[in-house]
Amino acid sequence: MLTKADDYPVHQTPEPIAYAGTDRNFYDRYFFNGYTADGSVFFAAAMGVYPHLNVMDGAFCVVVDGVQHNLRVSRVLGMERMDTTVGPLKVEVVEPLRSLRIRVSRNDHGVAADITFRLRAPAIEEPRFTYRIGPRTIMDYTRLTQNGTYEGWIDVKGKRIELTHDTVNGTRDRSWGVRPVGAPDSQPVAPPPPPQFFWLWAPMNFGDRITLFHDNSDANGKPWNTAAVMAGTGESTPVHMKSCSSELKFKSGTRHAKGAVINMTDAEGHGYRIDLEPKWNFYMSGLGYTHPEWGHGRFRGELAVGYDAFETAKVNENEFHFLHVQAFSQARLTGPSGLERKGCGVLEQLIIGAHAPSGFTSLLDPAP
Repeated sequence: MLTKADDYPVHQTPEPIAYAGTDRNFYDRYFFNGYTADGSVFFAAAMGVYPHLNVMDGAFCVVVDGVQHNLRVSRVLGMERMDTTVGPLKVEVVEPLRSLRIRVSRNDHGVAADITFRLRAPAIEEPRFTYRIGPRTIMDYTRLTQNGTYEGWIDVKGKRIELTHDTVNGTRDRSWGVRPVGAPDSQPVAPPPPPQFFWLWAPMNFGDRITLFHDNSDANGKPWNTAAVMAGTGESTPVHMKSCSSELKFKSGTRHAKGAVINMTDAEGHGYRIDLEPKWNFYMSGLGYTHPEWGHGRFRGELAVGYDAFETAKVNENEFHFLHVQAFSQARLTGPSGLERKGCGVLEQLIIGAHAPSGFTSLLDPAP
């Protein structure tokens, strides 16, 4: 069960806050994204706490005129987990499970922001993620996900972007537990298996409701963790679907989707379908995911601040650190009794190694 304390980075185990323990790879993390309905404004932010590595890091990214700007920060934690400030980046819990604030103070790289998240749907506790390779536990964590609205401003190189709650939606999550962080393991499990990871995550915003779908599958396409949820806006009770699945069509020469369908069935047997049309990719390496230098939990000194930018349309999508994306997508929801809604959201994708339903057989072979 989620409690208000679960919005603070003080967890010790993959369980909610009622339990405590230790692990070298324990982490506690914030993530945010926000966008307008046409995708012309898109930003993302993240902050991670790694208690046993004594590191806190984070990033703020914004896409403006087709250019993704990435501001990354890292510092020594000093064992104080409640100080959620790293250089110019600060995350503040205004009201647990309802409102949070992201601030990026003025800095030498020309990216600043002051943004407030407010709920538009309840926080959802996703099924616990536990993933093992042989005897080795690789992941064991819990995550809450919540769709909301944003208000505030972003300044990029002197260009000011105003955000209002009636025009900017998005999703935030909080996850905590164990997953690979910091330096890689010096001794993998024997014998080392071929790398494989299939991950989809699709939080969507519609006018009167939200949906959430995720899928972690093995090389044969069998899910080891998958779920789908629908919830009305406000303080509604989420409806957890009895079953769910997805179908992907890939862009030729890549491992990224050009189209997707999500199917969900509720406990009464009513079927729902979400058709997704990805428009362009936000690259998660901006937030440190799979980044060769700014990977999560890496020690970079007492305080480090970095920045880079690139045109999203010119990225080589097959470079390893550009595989992990959130594709801004238009969405169409259909269901029983003539239900039809249009909305938008992101289709997060990270596909490494074999995945039979997608036709992938080796480490990074692309779609034909």
